[in-house]
Amino acid sequence: MTSLDGKTILITGGGSGLGRSLCIGAARAGAKVIVASHHDNGAETAELAGNGAVWIRCDVKERNEVDAAFALADVVDGVVHNATSTLSSMPAQLIEVTREEWRDHADVSLTGGYHVATAALATFPATGGRLVVMTSPAGMEGSPMNPLYGVVKGGLRAFAKSLAREWGPLGHNVNAVSPLSATTALTRAFANDPSLKDRLATKVPLGWIGDPLVDNTPPVLFLLSEESRYVTGQTLVVDGGRFMNL
Repeated sequence: MTSLDGKTILITGGGSGLGRSLCIGAARAGAKVIVASHHDNGAETAELAGNGAVWIRCDVKERNEVDAAFALADVVDGVVHNATSTLSSMPAQLIEVTREEWRDHADVSLTGGYHVATAALATFPATGGRLVVMTSPAGMEGSPMNPLYGVVKGGLRAFAKSLAREWGPLGHNVNAVSPLSATTALTRAFANDPSLKDRLATKVPLGWIGDPLVDNTPPVLFLLSEESRYVTGQTLVVDGGRFMNL
C-alpha cells in the first residue's frame, strides 16, 4: 500500500461518495485526514476513517471557511479538491440553465478550487506539497446531458496544468484524476438518465464500474505520496478503459 505516514491530507467534499472513500483510504495509508465537508455527513466520514481524522464544516465557496479548514494543521502535505456542485448529476440543457445554477457549478468547482489552491500553497511544506483535482471525461469530451459540468471539469483540468507549471519550480506537484466510480451521485445520474447505465456498460473494456475505495482511491493516494515526485501536470484516468482519447 502507498504510505502516507506522517502526512496531513485535506480532502474537500469528503462527506460521502468518492470523497468519503478517499478520506478512509488516506487514513488507512497512515495520514492524518482533514475532512472538509459542507454537510454533517463529514463527521461520520471522520469517524469511519479513524487515525485521528477530523471533520470541519467547509463550504469551499467561502474563503474564510477554507482558511479555517487549513488552519487545523500547521503544515498540509497534500490536498484533494473533490467538492462539486450538488447539481452535477442533474441533466440540464444550456437553454434551461439559470444564472444561479451556473454560479453554483462555477463557485464550487472553480472558485472553490482557487480558494483551496491558494490556501494550500501557504501551508505546503518547503520539501514539496501535492494537489490533486478531480476532473471527469465530461471535461475532456464534453457532456450532452450537463454542459455546465463539462465546463467546470474542463476548467479544473486546465487549472491543474497551469499550476503544475507555476508551482513546479517551487517543488510542488499538481495533477488531475478522472474517475469512473460507483457512487451515490452516479446512481442519481442513472435515475435521471435511464440510458446512461447501459451506455457506460458497453464502453468500459474491463467490464465494471469502479469501486470508489478499491479501484479509484489507490491511484489518488499514489499522487499524494512521495512515490509520485516526478509526476506533475498529468490527468490520470481511472475508469476501466472507458476513456482512451487523452
